[in-house]
Amino acid sequence: MDDTFTDRIAPLIAEYRDLPGALLPLLHAVQHEFGYIPAEVEPAIARALSLSRAEVHGVISYYHHFRQTPPGRHAVRVCCAEACQANGAEALVAHAQARGALADVTVEPVYCLGLCASGPAMLVDDTTLHARVTPERFDAALAALETKR
Repeated sequence: MDDTFTDRIAPLIAEYRDLPGALLPLLHAVQHEFGYIPAEVEPAIARALSLSRAEVHGVISYYHHFRQTPPGRHAVRVCCAEACQANGAEALVAHAQARGALADVTVEPVYCLGLCASGPAMLVDDTTLHARVTPERFDAALAALETKR
């Protein structure tokens, strides 16, 4: 394991190792520390919790909340719940993922932002909700992020 990961994960493992059901809280702490869960830390977590690496990786890959790659500078969450799907969320997610990769944006599907009557909806950087989002409105929101740099 990379020394930068080793130095930063050891205190987290020590803090969570003895908790009942420690895996999920530890994974949340690791993601909070690094912004994602580096594959390099999986063996150390598995050893500390007496789990197989497959078990640890299985939990990481099962829960959509856990990132396995570093996030972009901005996070855009696009609602994919039924009401938003009925209004074009799938096409918006495809557009957002294509554009997000170009603009250092992490696009994450979520399941309900509470704007069911005016979907599809998205949340930018956990601060700004957008309703009735079209590809053009998505592009305008990304352009606004670019001007904030």
